[in-house]
Amino acid sequence: MKITYYGQSCFLFEIGENRILFDPFISPNELASQIDVNDIKADYILLSHGHQDHVHDAEQIANNNKATIVAIHEIATWYGNKGVENTHPMNIGGKVTLPFGTVKMVSAVHSSSLPDGSNGGVAAGFVVETETQTFYFAGDTALTYDMKLIPEQYDLDFALMPIGDNFTMDIHDAMVAADFVQVDTVIGMHYDTFPYIKIDKEQVKEVAKMVEKELILMEIGQTINL
Repeated sequence: MKITYYGQSCFLFEIGENRILFDPFISPNELASQIDVNDIKADYILLSHGHQDHVHDAEQIANNNKATIVAIHEIATWYGNKGVENTHPMNIGGKVTLPFGTVKMVSAVHSSSLPDGSNGGVAAGFVVETETQTFYFAGDTALTYDMKLIPEQYDLDFALMPIGDNFTMDIHDAMVAADFVQVDTVIGMHYDTFPYIKIDKEQVKEVAKMVEKELILMEIGQTINL
């Protein structure tokens, strides 16, 4: 599958003919100034929680593409009330079958509110299972023992995890989380966008190397095949 990084926690996955976008925060992100939101094509937009730095561009991209926003009930309802045509509400532990595979909403330990202060439900992560690969998008989360439940149900190929510390896990906790979910390949996210979450890239790579994990830090706008 093709994966394109748009900064912060925003990734576009191309799975067969389907394009799945996670947590679009692009237009306010100075690090992603070269990205034009109107150029992004998406069929589904998965939102881990309601914070501005994860949902800012969701409405525009959804309306541009008639994409379906998949999110916890409170967030999906909020977007529906704003006029977004296609939404799919979920809740923790639920699973939905979509054209590219299944999406299960799993626990994340974090807060959630929408940009206008509305209730954002609770934060979540996603396990996406396709015909060829299965991956875990952790969202914004602390390290939690709930992660150990995931490999009891899924054989993951890789995971996307926050590593910026302060609001989420740091690299050390993320590497423990990688052990919990039994993956050796981690794509880092939620770092460098704000002063609070600046990281030393060489240092975090060294931490991953010491525990024999592959840490992928993508450049904004970069596309990889995984």
